Amino acid sequence: MNTPAPAAPRAVLADDERLMREQLRARLAEVWPELQIVAEARNGLEAVQLVDRHRPDIVFLDIRMPGLTGVEAARQIAQLPPREGDAPEGAAGDDDLLPEIVFITAYDEYAVEAFEQGVADYVLKPAERERLAVTVERIRKRLAARASGSDDAPAGPHLQQLLHQLAARLNPGGAPQYLQWIQATVGQSIQMIPVDEVLFFISDEKYTRVQTAQVEALIRKPIKELVDELDPRQFWQIHRSTLVNVKAIAGVTRDFRGRQIVAVKGHPEKLEVSRSYTGLFKGM
Repeated sequence: MNTPAPAAPRAVLADDERLMREQLRARLAEVWPELQIVAEARNGLEAVQLVDRHRPDIVFLDIRMPGLTGVEAARQIAQLPPREGDAPEGAAGDDDLLPEIVFITAYDEYAVEAFEQGVADYVLKPAERERLAVTVERIRKRLAARASGSDDAPAGPHLQQLLHQLAARLNPGGAPQYLQWIQATVGQSIQMIPVDEVLFFISDEKYTRVQTAQVEALIRKPIKELVDELDPRQFWQIHRSTLVNVKAIAGVTRDFRGRQIVAVKGHPEKLEVSRSYTGLFKGM
């Protein structure tokens, strides 16, 4: 029996300059002829909508676009819920992997060290064939790692840290102000909970549960908003529905299905790591 050929990778291009989209499309056709460009966006909001509709393997995002910047669009793309028919938010199971992100920029000051570490990649305008070929080779390897179920497909791990770095470069005058307190409902009362005391946040339908060693509370703020308001060095996203305090991680094990499970200091709950974020604990 013949083994079916793997599906051709699919991509969305986003750039507010039509000529730049055309040039990148032409260059990609030269260095990656099997790549399918399924849609093109003219701004950040349109990029998020097209990614939600098509669920591509790769997204090429211009860093500076009207409406939403490429960084802001990438943040929203990283928080898109699973498609209908996939595991629901917060449920066990492999939710959709995040697409590979490639930023397009005319300014090489955005080519920070994190790009070279494989969290995401970048292409300088105008796209040169040789540099684009390097990007393509990196993405090919990561897509192959995904297909094999390897933990070496790091689209999700540390992506938020990179996005915070890029956001700071786009707005150099304003240092990020992260949440210090959480105002939450505990029983019939409202309490102010220091962020440092939170072990983890986990979505619970309309609410997000805030868990400390002593208190379980509820807030209406979704995970996708908390991701931008919390220090990414202190809180790691390990699932679309879960943020965990790095200092509260007691260890990581694998269950009988090979999935990574985080043990939390001072609390019996076990937190599942979805495939998009397994690279956070690479080698375990």
